Amino acid sequence: MSTHKSINQITDMEVARHWDSNADLWTEHVRKGWDAYREYWNNPAFLKFIGDLSGKKVLDAGCGEGYNTRILAHQGAKMTGIDISRKMISHARQAEKKEPLGIHYEITSYSDISIFTDNSFDAVVSFMALMDGTDYKGALKEIYRVLRPHGKLYFSINHPCFMTPGFGWLGEKDSPDVKLTVSGYFKRKASVERWHFSQLPDPESVPFFSVPRFDRTLSDYLNTLIETGFILKKIGEPEPTSETCKKHPFLNKWKSTAALFMYIHAIKP
Repeated sequence: MSTHKSINQITDMEVARHWDSNADLWTEHVRKGWDAYREYWNNPAFLKFIGDLSGKKVLDAGCGEGYNTRILAHQGAKMTGIDISRKMISHARQAEKKEPLGIHYEITSYSDISIFTDNSFDAVVSFMALMDGTDYKGALKEIYRVLRPHGKLYFSINHPCFMTPGFGWLGEKDSPDVKLTVSGYFKRKASVERWHFSQLPDPESVPFFSVPRFDRTLSDYLNTLIETGFILKKIGEPEPTSETCKKHPFLNKWKSTAALFMYIHAIKP
């Protein structure tokens, strides 16, 4: 469930403020498994897309409270996480203290990671974060800088062709026959969405998150990647499987309809 408020401009400071305000509730709900799209569809598909990073020095750009950072650490990657939200990083550090995995966390925007030297990481990952930052071009420039030669970049975002400002549904929301509407693809506007995880046990009693959003086109994402110097290796557009939809009927509307997520794999030459 969401509402959508359009605004003219959002700064990094405002992004941090919104995520600080979300941090406590977001952390609670994510750790209870209530981010159902992540749990049952997006994470399994994206982790398969990433593959094995064990033994690699990896930066998680936009790590939030560290949920996915910890997954990769458990799989053997040497993880560092960064996030613009001080409160999110506080939750991540508390989890690291409770269960030490060797993860190092820093508070910074992924568009300014000057705290790291050139050629510092074997890989950079970003789980559903690069569409929520003010400066995608700056983020890619910094990521390119800190990657070692032949280093790998993997990131997931909302699919820009379908998650447009005019996104919506027509028909029964859990039916495979529901229709998706899109519009405003070229508006490239900044806005703040208010929503919560749709599969909460009692969603009407839960406050909304306040999430900055920066709409960009497919060409914005890919051309900027190429212009930065990356070599594009692979694109993913995961579809929920029939088995997954049977277990979790709320995903039926995405079966054979459109891509909710887009994955990018690129390398630094």
